[in-house]
Amino acid sequence: MSKTALIAVGGNSLIRAGEKGTIQEQLANTRRTAAAMVGLVKLGYRLVITHGNGPQVGAQLLRSERASDVTYSQTLDVCGAASQGEIGFLLAQSLQNELKDAGLHTPVVCVVTQTLVSAMDPAMLKPTKPIGPFYSRADAEEKKRALGWSIVEDAARGYRRVVPSPEPIEILELEVIRDLINDGVLVISTGGGGIPVMRENGALKGVEAVIDKDRASSLLAAEMGVDLFAISTDTDFVYLNYKKPDQKPIHAIFASELKKHYDEGHFPPGNMGPKVESVLRFLESGGKEAVITSFEHLTAAVTGIAGTHVLADTIEKPTINNVIEMPVKG
Repeated sequence: MSKTALIAVGGNSLIRAGEKGTIQEQLANTRRTAAAMVGLVKLGYRLVITHGNGPQVGAQLLRSERASDVTYSQTLDVCGAASQGEIGFLLAQSLQNELKDAGLHTPVVCVVTQTLVSAMDPAMLKPTKPIGPFYSRADAEEKKRALGWSIVEDAARGYRRVVPSPEPIEILELEVIRDLINDGVLVISTGGGGIPVMRENGALKGVEAVIDKDRASSLLAAEMGVDLFAISTDTDFVYLNYKKPDQKPIHAIFASELKKHYDEGHFPPGNMGPKVESVLRFLESGGKEAVITSFEHLTAAVTGIAGTHVLADTIEKPTINNVIEMPVKG
């Protein structure tokens, strides 16, 4: 039976440092990302791919705001849906081209995905996630008055809108995604963490919020029961004492040991922290193995010769062969 993997594609795989984020740049980047995914298909994996959408949503919001005098404006949830379609198209086309070049006949589909959140989530009362452009104080105060936005000050750059970042509860298209994977389809889903929705009197309603993409990916991976959860990021390993003289890469580690390092503050909240937290959530929910690495090393990582491998404490033998520096329990 085929193995299954969920690959969470980092934002750097779509728009790289120093780039403007043009469609031409994104196409070139998604083609490189797709080549790494095809390597996993060749290894026999059935794939679900999730992705970030921060810059694209920001651009959607800015276009909506700047053109509001000539066309209809869009709410954040609708911008999230639009960005899923935009990025999903770029990824799907790149994957289709790479699969064809490799002589593989794997169908690809993008599923615009909704993620359920709770109206009672404490985050709904305390917006913390910055989105969109920076404003002057006068413009920010006008946005706050006219639109009811929550605004925070960045002393160096101006003022910015913040929105809630609630916990993902359920991926609503889960069964559709599972059926597609079982039918041999490569699925792109849950872009940007999914479109936040809540139930109001039994009906679904979009929410102006942002869901952490790694947490939503972890939830989807656990609910699907995938064999491997992989997060691609901008470093080849997870490091202890990152960017310090004594930094040390982690090759393979059990979840309980990684949790100790997490609690000790080795992984910053705005960088590696959410990725480590999401991997731990997956393993605590019954997952067996996870990998964190750069997308360039993804195929090598899945074969066990690169990247950081995190193993559930209950596992006796990893399904990935030849994991370098296999940890010793206890």
